[in-house]
Amino acid sequence: MIQPSDPWAFDEEPVETWAEILGAQAPDLLWLSAFLLLALVSFRLRSVRLKYATLVVAVAYMGFAKSHLISVTNIFSLIDGNLPVFKYNLAFYLFVAFTIVSTILWGRLYCGRVCAFGALTQLMDATLPDTLRVNVPRALERRAAWIKFGLLAATIAYFAVTRDMLIYRYVEPFWMFGMFATPPLWVGLSVLLMATVFVRNLYCRFLCPVGATLGLLSYLAVFRIKRWSECHTCRICQKACQWGAIDGPRILVTECVRCDDCERLYADEAKCPHWRILAYRQRKIIALTPVPHGASGGRAQSP
Repeated sequence: MIQPSDPWAFDEEPVETWAEILGAQAPDLLWLSAFLLLALVSFRLRSVRLKYATLVVAVAYMGFAKSHLISVTNIFSLIDGNLPVFKYNLAFYLFVAFTIVSTILWGRLYCGRVCAFGALTQLMDATLPDTLRVNVPRALERRAAWIKFGLLAATIAYFAVTRDMLIYRYVEPFWMFGMFATPPLWVGLSVLLMATVFVRNLYCRFLCPVGATLGLLSYLAVFRIKRWSECHTCRICQKACQWGAIDGPRILVTECVRCDDCERLYADEAKCPHWRILAYRQRKIIALTPVPHGASGGRAQSP
């Protein structure tokens, strides 16, 4: 009896084409691309309205609809070499590529525009009255900013020893967008959000391991926020910064999320001292410019 060469009929299974693969993922790719384009446009135009529109879409679509967030679990997968299959996860790789490239170009743009949880805390900050805010002392703020780097190191070390990916639930609240967690985790999230009412952007500034990772990557940023010579003595932008990312003339790249606030201030000729000083110097130069002989405006006398 002649045995068939392919008894399990593997040869008869259809092979997926790239057209079929792309067709199945096209809606996700298009919606994600549109959102990322909106984030870039709002950033480049420094538009306040577009910025808040982006934040709303980030919470609604990237958060609750899709749960698209960069997580420490992605770092765990990279350590294990267990990354998703490329052709079946094109939206994921587009999202990761955007995050890495935008961070190398401008810094923590992802944190300030794209992250759903960061967008949620920024919207809270925009809607809650300033009277509720507690101003964290500058020295304490600088020290507290190191906590997120410690959490990042501790989380990676724990995973390296235990291979327990579920540790992510205790260091980042992003699971809230999928609406699945134990009661103690929901209680912890409630406490965190209540604390954020008083300390703006609390988690993003002091506790987020992903923010710490992107902060370190931001040292490679190509296009950084420019500073005027007057920034050595002026403190207007430093006082206005909600992220504690300005220290005198320095922009702390690990903390800056490219929120646009200081960039709009230093471009404002009515508020930024640089422009007033520049205008004063120009008026002074014009006043000292010698007037050519015979240009006094009177009628020239005939010889």
